[in-house]
Amino acid sequence: MNITAFAVQRWQVTLLVFLLLITLGASAFVSIPRSVDPHFPIPATVVTVILPGADASDMEETVAKPLEDVLQGLDHVRDINSTSTDGAAVVTVNFEHGTDAEQSLDRVVREVNAVRDQLPQGIQRIAFRRPRTTEAGVLQLALVSEDANWLRMAKYADDLRDRLNVVPGVRSTTVDALARPEVRVAIDSGRLAEARLPASAVANAITQGGIDLPAGAVSGAGRRFNIDAGGAYRSVEAVRNVTVRAADGRLLRVGDVAKVGWAEAERLQIARFNGKRALWVTVRQKDEVDAGTLRNALVAALDQYRPTLPPDIKLEVAFDQSKDIRLKLAQLARDFAIALGLVLITIFPLGFRPSLIVMVSIPLSLAMGVLLLYLFGYSLNQISISGFIISLGLLVDDSIVVTENIERHIRDGDPPITAAVNGTREIGAAVMGATGVLLFAFLPLTFLPEGAGDFVRGLPMAVILTVASSLIVSLTIIPFIASRLLKPHAAEGNAMLRTIMGGIHRFYTPLLHAALDRPRIWFWSAMILCIGAFGLVPVLGFSLFPAAETPYFLVRVETPEGSSIAATDKAVRDVSAIVAREGAVVNRMENAGRGNPQIFYNIFPREERARYGDIFVTMKEWDVRHSPGMLRRLREDLAGFPDARVTVVNFENGPPVEAPVAVRVRGPQLAVLKKLSDQVIHEMEQVPGLRDIDSPVAYDRVDMDLGLDEAKAGLLGVAPGEARRAVRLAISGEQASRLRDAEGDSWPVTVRLPLPGNQPVSALGQVYVPTIAGGSIPLLEIATPRLKSVPPQITRYKLQRTVTITAYNQPGMLTSKLTTEVEKRFKNIALPDGYSLSLGGEAEAASRNFAGLGPIILLATFGIIGVLVLEFGRFKETAVVAGVVPLGTFGGLVALLVTGNSLSFLAIIGFVALIGIEIKNSILLVDFTTQLRERGMALREAIEKAGEIRFLPVLLTSVTAIGGLLPLALGGSSLYSPLAWVIIGGLISSTFLSRIITPVMYLLAVRGDEQRATAGAPEM
Repeated sequence: MNITAFAVQRWQVTLLVFLLLITLGASAFVSIPRSVDPHFPIPATVVTVILPGADASDMEETVAKPLEDVLQGLDHVRDINSTSTDGAAVVTVNFEHGTDAEQSLDRVVREVNAVRDQLPQGIQRIAFRRPRTTEAGVLQLALVSEDANWLRMAKYADDLRDRLNVVPGVRSTTVDALARPEVRVAIDSGRLAEARLPASAVANAITQGGIDLPAGAVSGAGRRFNIDAGGAYRSVEAVRNVTVRAADGRLLRVGDVAKVGWAEAERLQIARFNGKRALWVTVRQKDEVDAGTLRNALVAALDQYRPTLPPDIKLEVAFDQSKDIRLKLAQLARDFAIALGLVLITIFPLGFRPSLIVMVSIPLSLAMGVLLLYLFGYSLNQISISGFIISLGLLVDDSIVVTENIERHIRDGDPPITAAVNGTREIGAAVMGATGVLLFAFLPLTFLPEGAGDFVRGLPMAVILTVASSLIVSLTIIPFIASRLLKPHAAEGNAMLRTIMGGIHRFYTPLLHAALDRPRIWFWSAMILCIGAFGLVPVLGFSLFPAAETPYFLVRVETPEGSSIAATDKAVRDVSAIVAREGAVVNRMENAGRGNPQIFYNIFPREERARYGDIFVTMKEWDVRHSPGMLRRLREDLAGFPDARVTVVNFENGPPVEAPVAVRVRGPQLAVLKKLSDQVIHEMEQVPGLRDIDSPVAYDRVDMDLGLDEAKAGLLGVAPGEARRAVRLAISGEQASRLRDAEGDSWPVTVRLPLPGNQPVSALGQVYVPTIAGGSIPLLEIATPRLKSVPPQITRYKLQRTVTITAYNQPGMLTSKLTTEVEKRFKNIALPDGYSLSLGGEAEAASRNFAGLGPIILLATFGIIGVLVLEFGRFKETAVVAGVVPLGTFGGLVALLVTGNSLSFLAIIGFVALIGIEIKNSILLVDFTTQLRERGMALREAIEKAGEIRFLPVLLTSVTAIGGLLPLALGGSSLYSPLAWVIIGGLISSTFLSRIITPVMYLLAVRGDEQRATAGAPEM
């Protein structure tokens, strides 16, 4: 007993199994995590080293290069790049795709800690970060207050962070843009000079007085007593009363030579929410957590927290990722509903009862598909939902073919149960072969390499799991329902069916007859047409991933090299005021000194630099008709901004890239690299369509060289290194100890010169350097400060100095064509020995990602051929079925041209998927033709009869697939619309052309066999 007979005859078991699957599918649909974009591992580790006061060259030589040398030896390292700036070095280790990111992070931490002693002293912080797509903030909150002091703001921010961190699903909660409170010991240089004390003596005294060491315990009277010997400072007064020196019966305390009180450390980031002073509290989710559910739990926690805030501090939700998720999923749900409606309409020609039977396969297959997707650990996002929409037009194919065949057997007079079993058995091999071909077309797409493959993997998985489920449904539950619902009726079928069949007899049959009379002419005409379509490929151009069409964007502000954070803040405020004029703008998150906390999964915040500013802008919604015009208008308005370079950045889908167009100049000497990069910029400016061309070394930074006279310092009794420590302590400050308040919070105690905001140049005149004899001398006696020009940053790529020039494309300009034009201009640049030019950005990412498509296409092709050979047992029929592929490719290329789309990554995936879909339809025709011939029918008659009988199911399956894809195509999404148009165009051309060309190819391929069989037959 085969599976169909079992399902029909033991229908009680069949019914229970599928009711269970529907229930589990519904449960999985409720539980599956939801997000806008898929989450995938990024095999990289970022090491950030902060060393205040060091310039870019020092950071390169003392931090970046030593770390690169040791990290290069790790296994599976693809490349290492580092950026050294004033006071910071960021080293990024990119591992080969597929490397375990968590283990890679552990190895990097271990290697860096092993060489920690070889790095320079004074390092303030070494941070390790593993980039995650889930690092994008679920919520970005703003604590807003114009006049609350920063100590209160810090208290409330820390309290809020503690409350949110315990919400299930929260990975971390970070506080940014906080002016960190400190207990400042503002030394009085004049009093120190009178007392003949260096500032380091004050710092040393505070350090010794604040050592928190347990004194132990004593016993007495049978009891044990812990000794409290003091230690950690508990109040500002305790710091003020620390003894610095005791002489002549008098005590010199810290309060005698310094002003001690609460203050704020130098602000490295200034933030505003819609123009008002603020700090950010950003919540990040754990992996495999539903963002919507997490958001609801967070909102509940915020509702409980808000009443605890004082009137002068407001809590605002600056950004809510779940709104974007709800909007995107609602749009896709609308597309899904429209697609479902179109699919249902297209199956009505089968008749009411057959259509009802086919409809059953839709919820069953989708429920099983969602259940399996959930079990495999995928989320419900715009990529996987697109896969379900694509599969919607495919999952009914098997049920249509099976139901139509059962219906035909009933029209021929078979009883319903017999028709269900025999009709399914007759078509079963073809259905399994056709579905197997379709699965083999999508299966290799699940193995696409690199970040692009990870990004789109949910789409083929959704299709594979749903279509495989539909095959099981079509061979089990569909025959069972058909055996109960279908009844004997007139052979002509319903009115709609009679109309379609009449059209087939009237138009298709004569055309097929004429084509079979001249098969070679029709075949070669079709091949010339299809081959000619490949000439469209250079016209279409290539691209990787399009803009994300999110209701938010980023405005980057860069002030001139050497600008203070106050100057950057002013520029950010002025730019924000211009952005605020747009009516579609809802919120503006202004940042100076550092990038906005990460919001989008492939855009990482820029590290601390005084000249950097970010404005993260949210809109009411992304309107495909008006929003691009608004961004274009902002770019035009901000192009001539006088005080800074302003770039409007629209988020893009796919793996992270530095910029759409990037050129790397590599070589040893910074001066030569700067000269070559200027030439590259000049050449890129000649390419129409490029905008915001930028070089990080276009302008040098002006710093101050202390000009220390080591010989003179030695003669005056200054110990080596003391002058530098004195300057660092006075200007940057030195954390001498910590103060622990009554609530258990710990705050730094910092010794420095009085800090009005930023230290002026004149502060150097207040610095005194200790001598070996116990006295002190003015710094300016042994130093002659002077200005000097230094590189603003030094970037290294693959252990070599590199300058990366970046550019963006104007809207409507294809990045691949712009990159080609830029590459052509390389020949105008004369490169000295040891220097090279190479492409980065989207071109580099595309070369890595498209490189994996070759083996994938080969695997799909040979897998499909293998299935066909297994089914037909001969290469001739296999070649006839595969011959339909160029017919669909022709339609797909024409569809891209007509709709104005390029050959994007997803469009190429559409072509791979199209191969399986169109071959699936071709199998039905060839398999039935072979069956008729095996029953003794003549070749020509079998071809024409099979063409007529199989025209309806092929037409219906193609129309349902097109109907399911139309909402995706017409929705205007630049991400999946090209994929939908490729399949629609390919199905239209292959459906109509293959109904003629496939029979023609079959005739050409096997008529020799027929003639030989006829010639070899004995004469009667």
